[in-house]
Amino acid sequence: MIRKTWAKWRSGHIGRLVGDSLRAQGKKYAVAMFAMMIVAATTAGTAWMMENIVDAMTSPDMRSQVHIIASAVIVLFLVKALASYVQSVFLARAGNRIIAEQQEKLYKKLLRRGVDFFSKSESSDLLMRVTRGAGAARTLVDVIVTTFVRDALTLVGLIFVMVYQQPVLSALFFIVGPVALLSVRYLLKSVRAIMQSELRSVSEIIRVLQETSSGIKIIKVFALEDRMTERMTAAVRSVEKRSNEIAKLQSIASPMMEFLAGVAVAGVLVVSTMGIAGTEPPTAGQLMSFITALLMAYEPAKRLSRMRVTIESTLVPIEMMFELLDQEDPMRESPQPQELRSGPGEVRLRNVTFGYSGGMPVINGMNLTFEAGKTTALVGQSGGGKSTIFGLIMRFYDPDQGYVEIDGQNLQDVSFASLRRKISYVGQDTFLFSATVMENLRYARPDATEDEIRDAAKAAHAHDFIMSLPKGYNTEVGENGAFLSGGQKQRLAIARAILRKAEILLLDEATSALDAESEALVKQALDKLTENVTTIVIAHRLSTVLEADKIMVVQDGQVIEQGKLDELMEQNASFRRLFDQQFKTPAA
Repeated sequence: MIRKTWAKWRSGHIGRLVGDSLRAQGKKYAVAMFAMMIVAATTAGTAWMMENIVDAMTSPDMRSQVHIIASAVIVLFLVKALASYVQSVFLARAGNRIIAEQQEKLYKKLLRRGVDFFSKSESSDLLMRVTRGAGAARTLVDVIVTTFVRDALTLVGLIFVMVYQQPVLSALFFIVGPVALLSVRYLLKSVRAIMQSELRSVSEIIRVLQETSSGIKIIKVFALEDRMTERMTAAVRSVEKRSNEIAKLQSIASPMMEFLAGVAVAGVLVVSTMGIAGTEPPTAGQLMSFITALLMAYEPAKRLSRMRVTIESTLVPIEMMFELLDQEDPMRESPQPQELRSGPGEVRLRNVTFGYSGGMPVINGMNLTFEAGKTTALVGQSGGGKSTIFGLIMRFYDPDQGYVEIDGQNLQDVSFASLRRKISYVGQDTFLFSATVMENLRYARPDATEDEIRDAAKAAHAHDFIMSLPKGYNTEVGENGAFLSGGQKQRLAIARAILRKAEILLLDEATSALDAESEALVKQALDKLTENVTTIVIAHRLSTVLEADKIMVVQDGQVIEQGKLDELMEQNASFRRLFDQQFKTPAA
């Protein structure tokens, strides 16, 4: 029975977390536990010494031992102080290491998730799992270690002193103690539900703040200040309400224990003065030692009674954390991944069928080839599958059927690192890190020199505006480039692609945020960048792809037309209609 119960406990989140933490931080916890044992022993010793202290002050026969007893008291409290310091330091180091390790694990897990995961998950929820989950993990381990080592041993030592000094009076403690511990059980039913509601409300606060930060223009244009204030107020008050409820439940134990401790002390005083048949009356020192031990037992007993409440309150964020950690990675490397060989950069889709999350196919039985060193344009109405092709080439997703090749190698057989080195990408939604211009450009190639970075910026016609910034290349761009215009961000993204010097270049509406003059300048840079590079361009504005070596019209997951510009115009089909819609001048 005990073995089954232990196996069940060990298989749960608590056993898993405590076991992993003790293995990883065993040395720190060993030192902390040894110090806790000393604290427990010196605490019990303090109560024991009260007999000698009182007797030395009240009994003439003990006056000669006052100096010895005083020295012993000093040594006792010095040892306790040192042990308490060591315990706190090593427990904090172990706890901080647990938080760091859990957050590192969670972040690495997030990086292994597919792009589809982030499109379906709210950032506020992920933030809650990483921060609150890791913090709760530290709290849980600390509570279990300190409660089962320091508090339990301290309580055992003090009970020993009480029983040794006054066995009969100690019976009162054994009556009151279990009543106090049992009185906390009813709290556990409510704590978890309240904690879940509080975490949902905290997540809503984070969500509102993020939406306010990213959508402030829309909020102001549509006068949504009052509505956003209502959402924030509701979330804040919900957190306040849940926090008050948890505080109320956690606080019930303390006054209850204090009341019962007062009852116990009063009972001891009454019984000690009544006298009990067959027993000698206690000396003043014995009685003081017993009462001291009884009063000192209050704190560890209180912490023991509240341990389950604290554990229950930490389990919700811990379960959220493990829910993320235990999710299976959708995109995995081959057990023995190959390096993507250096080659001309031909990209081929062979009988590829793909649908998001197993849904209806977005691409169905597609076969196409992007010639090495050539520029191929993908055009067509939105939703046809153009961006999905990019996602498959970058291996954000794997085909449901068929496979994608680069220079004849199946992408599912190669390592992620070698694939990503082969590809450079510029999208219409330009992302910049909250760092300097120089750091943002260097992300494309960490080993690039400053001269190479400046040359790439000049090629993207970004150097002049960078030098006009307050600190030039060392200017902070703000969160996602908040301090730059859309065109400036786009040119920095193109400079990154130029610096990357990859064999395959993917451009998704790369000039969409530029004005006519900037677009003309950047087009010159792209013409240079795409020389002898396999370039695949997604464009809705046909003016940007008219000089492509090949144009493919994508519709409903299929390539319905392909060829050079003149060939497609002669066919007088879908591409011709798109061309006429954008360039044909309406009759006067």
